[in-house]
Amino acid sequence: MQTLLEASALAKAYGPRPAVRAVSLQLRAGELLALLGPNGAGKSTTLSMLCGLTAPDQGRVAGLEARRIGLVPQEIALFEELGAARNVALFGALYGLSRAQLAERVPQVLAQVGLAERAQDRPQTFSGGMKRRLNIACALVHDPAVLLLDEPTAGVDPHSRNAIFEILEALKRQGKALLYTTHYMEEAERLADRIVIVDQGQVVAEGTLPELLQRLPATARLRLDLQGKPQLEALRALPGLRSLHQPHSGQLEVGVDELATGTVLLLEALTAQGVRVRQIDSGRATLEDVFLHLTGRALRD
Repeated sequence: MQTLLEASALAKAYGPRPAVRAVSLQLRAGELLALLGPNGAGKSTTLSMLCGLTAPDQGRVAGLEARRIGLVPQEIALFEELGAARNVALFGALYGLSRAQLAERVPQVLAQVGLAERAQDRPQTFSGGMKRRLNIACALVHDPAVLLLDEPTAGVDPHSRNAIFEILEALKRQGKALLYTTHYMEEAERLADRIVIVDQGQVVAEGTLPELLQRLPATARLRLDLQGKPQLEALRALPGLRSLHQPHSGQLEVGVDELATGTVLLLEALTAQGVRVRQIDSGRATLEDVFLHLTGRALRD
C-alpha cells in the first residue's frame, strides 16, 4: 500500500517536560492506524505535529506538503450560530474550494456522515454524536487523502459511536489513510489495521493485533474478585501461570497458558489460602494485557 504520510523520530518538549520522544510511524492508503495510549501519553501532540500545527523539536514529517490532510480535533470545532451546511462550506472555503466546488462537496459530505436532512439546522440543536459527525464532514469537504482523528468518539453514546465507526470503515474502502487516536482498546481492536501503542511519549509496541498479542507470555486471562488477601508469591509459582497483576485490593488478573487447567489450579490454591472467590471472568488476551505486560500498569491509569 502507498505511504501517504510518514513521521520519523518526532520529538517535542514543553519546557523541561518531554511530551513526545522519537515517535516514528507511517500512514498508508486504505488503512486505519490506531495511536493507542493513556491520557497524557503524547497522542494529541504527535497528531498536531503530523498535520503541521506544531513544529517538532526534532524529526520530520514527509508527505505533509504534497498531500491534503483533514483534521478532526478532540474538541468539537463548530460555529453554533451557523447551520450544518454553512459550517461545512466555511471550512471548505478555508481549504480553498471555489463556490462551484462547495456546491458539489457540501451535500456530498453531509450525506456521507448521515446529516443530509439536517443541513440547515444549527449545531446547537444537535446531539453530541451528531456534532462529532459534522466535525468529520468539515474535515472531509476538501476530499483529503489523509484524515487525522483525535479521539472522535469522546463523549458520545454507543449508537453514535457505531455510526462514526461505519463512516470510518467506508472511508478506508475509498482508499483514505486514517490515523485514529484513542485510549479505548476496544475501538482499536475493531477498527485498526495496525496499532501503535504509546506511553510517556514513546512507542512501546507496533503491529497488527495478532502480532501484538504474540508478545504476551499467555493469551488467556482470568479476572477474579476476591475476599481475603492472596499470597501472591505462592500463586506465581503455579505451573502454567504466566502473569499476575493486582490492580486493586480484592482484585486479581492472571494470564494462563491453558484456560481450563489454569483456572482449576488457581482456584485450588486460593481455597487452600483461605481466600474466597466472589466472581471470576475469563477470556482471551486484549490490548490492555499487552500494555500491562510492556509497561507494568493498566492502559487507562
